Amino acid sequence: MCAMKPEQRYEARSGPGGSGGWKAVLTPEEIRRALSRIAHEILERTHGGEGVVLLGIPTRGVPLAARLAARIGEFEGSEVAHGSLDVTMHRDDLRLRPARALQRTEVPPDGVDGKTVVLVDDVLYSGRTIRAALEALNELGRPRGVQLAVLVDRGHRELPIRADYVGKNLPTAQREMVRVLLEETDGADSVVLGQQAAGEEADPR
Repeated sequence: MCAMKPEQRYEARSGPGGSGGWKAVLTPEEIRRALSRIAHEILERTHGGEGVVLLGIPTRGVPLAARLAARIGEFEGSEVAHGSLDVTMHRDDLRLRPARALQRTEVPPDGVDGKTVVLVDDVLYSGRTIRAALEALNELGRPRGVQLAVLVDRGHRELPIRADYVGKNLPTAQREMVRVLLEETDGADSVVLGQQAAGEEADPR
């Protein structure tokens, strides 16, 4: 039996009522190259990564942050602090959506005070998740600066938020949906684009 491609596996998981016609827009190799480029850009903008803390936003921002930390570590020969930042209780749509499961916040032992914190997420869309992340970060301490790295920027911002590091700018229509699939969470790497089905919940990011 032939192995299914990541986008085919996603469509199969979606089921008969889900969005069909998913097509890959980033391959595993393209994801790898995008993360390597972002890692280099972080090093350039932070003077070799001094005092940098990478915080991934669950779910897929967390493995992306770990991958970026590993890349930077390979380039610089030293470990880079990284962790996760749960934004659930800071979202502005809590009263509009079903209860969400809390995710984990894991901050390196040295904390975030005086550090350059790079928030890491998979897709940047409305900007509301990042607004929630800034509020959550504010409860942890006072960083020297906060930057944002995303694998995909699909546009359609609703808040004045811009990414400092972008793997791919992907122009999309409002009814299109972008899904990032990662080895750590989905068994394979891919970024896929598909149509939102009738009655399907819009992407809240």
